[in-house]
Amino acid sequence: MTDEPMNRRSLLRRASAFAAVGGLGLYRRLSIAAAANAGHPLAPKPGHFPARAKNLIVFFMTGGISHLDTFDYKPKLQRDHDKSVGKHKVLASPYRFRPRGESGKMVSELFEHVGGVVDEICFLHTVHGDSAGHSAATLGMHTGSVTIPLPSLGSWVSYGLGTRNTNLPSFVVLAAKEPYNGYQVWDSNFLPGYHKGVRVIPGPDPLPDAKSPVTSVSRRELEGLMLRDLNAAHLSARDGDEALASRMATFDTAYGLMREAPEAFDIGREPRPTLDLYGADAGNPGSFAAQCLVARRLVERGVRVVELFDVGSNTNWDSHNDIADHKALSRNVDRPIAALVTDLKRSGLLDETLIVGCSEFGRTPWQDLTPRGRGHHSRCFTCFLVGGGVKSGFSYGVSDEYGESPAEKPVHVHDFHATILRLMGLDHTRLTYRYSGRDFRLTDVYGNVIGDIVA
Repeated sequence: MTDEPMNRRSLLRRASAFAAVGGLGLYRRLSIAAAANAGHPLAPKPGHFPARAKNLIVFFMTGGISHLDTFDYKPKLQRDHDKSVGKHKVLASPYRFRPRGESGKMVSELFEHVGGVVDEICFLHTVHGDSAGHSAATLGMHTGSVTIPLPSLGSWVSYGLGTRNTNLPSFVVLAAKEPYNGYQVWDSNFLPGYHKGVRVIPGPDPLPDAKSPVTSVSRRELEGLMLRDLNAAHLSARDGDEALASRMATFDTAYGLMREAPEAFDIGREPRPTLDLYGADAGNPGSFAAQCLVARRLVERGVRVVELFDVGSNTNWDSHNDIADHKALSRNVDRPIAALVTDLKRSGLLDETLIVGCSEFGRTPWQDLTPRGRGHHSRCFTCFLVGGGVKSGFSYGVSDEYGESPAEKPVHVHDFHATILRLMGLDHTRLTYRYSGRDFRLTDVYGNVIGDIVA
C-alpha cells in the first residue's frame, strides 16, 4: 500500500489520531500541530488583474437620497414646478445649486462641503435597480439580488482578496442603527463565515468585549497559541467541515481584536488639526464624523472593506412628505464625507482606497404624499465613486430633462458592482463560488464594467 503524502492535513490527522490513543502527550501534539500549521484563511490573495484600489469604503445613505436635490441638477424641473405631466405634478428642488470646482459641477447647498472636493469625485447619474421597495432595493444594492439574500459586496471582496491584517476583520460595518434587512446586507450567506461583515455599534465602547481579562501578555499569548494548535489538530480529523474552519478563523480574529481594536477605534489619538477637519461632531464617538475617522484608521491598519450606514430603517432619507427633511440628514454626513476624502488624499491613501457613495434608490421628480414630498424612484438615480482608480471631476451618464429615466449610458446595479470589483482587481465573471449545484457570483449572469470611468 502506498503511503499517504505527508502534507499538513495528513500530518495533523495522524498526530491527532496518535494522541487520541495515548501515543503523544498534549505538549508534543500541540508542537506538531504548530509546526504544520498553514496560513490564515483570510491571508491576502492576488486578484485577477492588477488592482487600482486595495481598500473599499462604502457610504450607504439609507432610505433613498434624492438625486434631484443633491447632484443631478435639472433646470426644467425648476421651470415646470407644479405643472402636470401625465398623472403627476412636478416638484422643483427647494435647494440652491451652484457650480463647484474646476469641473464646474452643479452641486446643491445640501452638500456644501462635498462640493469643495467635487473635483475628486466621479458621479454616475443613470444608475437603476430592479425594485422600488426599501427592503428589496437595499438587498439588491448590497448583494445583487432583490429576491433572496445572497453574499454581500463586502463579503465577495473579502472572499476574493482576503485582508492585509488578520488581527482585524476583513469587513467591518459601522452602523449605529440597523438598516432595512438588518444583518442580511452584510452577511456572507453561503461563503465561509469569516467573510461576513463584523458590525460595530459606534459609541464610547464600540467593542465592549474586546478587552482581555488576562493581565499577563505572555500567558495570554501562550494560551492563544495552544488553543489555536489544538483546534487545528481537531480540524485535521474533520476534512471539509467549513463551519468548523469558519469558527476557528473567527476565534483568531477575536483574539486579534483584543490586541488591536482598542487602539484602532481610539480617535482620541488623532492630532487636533485632523479632528478639526472632521468637525465638532468628531468629539462624539457615536457621530458619523467619528465613524468616518474610524474608517480611515481601519483601512490604514489593513482592513479590506469598511461600510458606514448613516441612519437606520426609520427617520431616514425617505422624504414622502417633505423634501426639507433632507437638510438635517445632509448636515450629518456632508462635512465628514468631504473630510474623509481630504484626509485620505493628504495621507496618500486615496489612490489606493475606493470610496463608494450610494442609496437604495433615488426619489421621484413628482410630488408624492404632499406637494412637498417625493416618492421612491429606482429607474434613475445618482451614485458616486472617489479615488481608487476612477476618473476625478467626471460625470458619467445623463438622465432625462426631469431626472426620471436614463437618457444616455444607463448603469444597472450589476454594472455598478462589476465596476467596483474591477477596480479592486477582480473579474466579476470569474469571482464565483459553487453552492447547491451551481456557480454563484455577485452579478449573477449580468453586468458590464464601465470602462469609461476608469482613469
